[in-house]
Amino acid sequence: MIWLTWRQYRVQTLVALAALAAVSAALVITGLQLREAYDSTVAGCGSNCGSATNAFVNEYNPLSFLATGLLIAVPGIVGIFWGAPLVARELETGTHRLIWNQSITRTRWLAVKLTAVGLVAVTLTGVLSLLVTWWASPLDRVNSDRFTPLLFDGRGIVPLAYAAFAFTAGACAGLLIRRTVPAMAATLALFAAVQIFMPYVVRPHLMAPEHTDVALSSVGMGGTGGAGTWDAQQVTLKGMGDDAQLTVALATPGAWVVSGATPVVDESGAEVRGAEGCARPEAEPMGCFAESDLYVEVAYHPADRYWTFQWIETAVFAALAGLLAGFCAWWLRRRLT
Repeated sequence: MIWLTWRQYRVQTLVALAALAAVSAALVITGLQLREAYDSTVAGCGSNCGSATNAFVNEYNPLSFLATGLLIAVPGIVGIFWGAPLVARELETGTHRLIWNQSITRTRWLAVKLTAVGLVAVTLTGVLSLLVTWWASPLDRVNSDRFTPLLFDGRGIVPLAYAAFAFTAGACAGLLIRRTVPAMAATLALFAAVQIFMPYVVRPHLMAPEHTDVALSSVGMGGTGGAGTWDAQQVTLKGMGDDAQLTVALATPGAWVVSGATPVVDESGAEVRGAEGCARPEAEPMGCFAESDLYVEVAYHPADRYWTFQWIETAVFAALAGLLAGFCAWWLRRRLT
């Protein structure tokens, strides 16, 4: 069975290995250049950090988006081109009748297929994830935004679990639909939906956020504060006069703020509106912030929770992959004729 599986997937595997080698070479070359640029400009920038950091980010961010986007797409490609045809191709061509009339049982046949091809897919994804994470580490250190959906999905260990999930989801789609092209389309739709649903609906609730009151007198504006400080990323004025409301969205390096824009409050936690709450259409709010004793209530996940979220999400998708594999085995043995 292992030899037969290799014969069926040798072309796809060799193409994937060649593509991985080419991408790896490009990442290693540009990664060394990126580190040299970081050491020569950002690491020792002194008093000129603002312009040096901006130049560094502007130069390498496009490459980072390209590498990260490629890594995010790989699990979907695995599910579409490796997972969906795994069973559907056999059912569509009728070759399953010959295979299952031999001495190999359906369960063993499926187990070997899922294990052999799935391990190759997860391993290739893991190598690429390791390279991209290494490549982007200086840039991530500067940007301090690893919790954003694009970067979180394209770093660390979660791409391995995504690959395992997409592969088994594709195999299940092929088993249920029994036709290769519709199964590939269903796998693409499912994977795209999960990639949107997980970061925006599920991930914020994997852990309870921490809460804190941030004094507006201590915040900077638009990322001008130093490390460990809170910055006002967005200040929004609504209404006029005494009923005018000011909402402030804060951020701090490395943390994931989930509260969004929140109203200005006093020491008792009551919202303050109008001029007393720095809601002055004719004035710059930052000047008012510096002189006030007002606060903003913030819910956030600290930067040190990053790997906790990585492990939790990896466990979730690994469990889903296991459940899908078990469902495939049950369906193949009990329901498929």
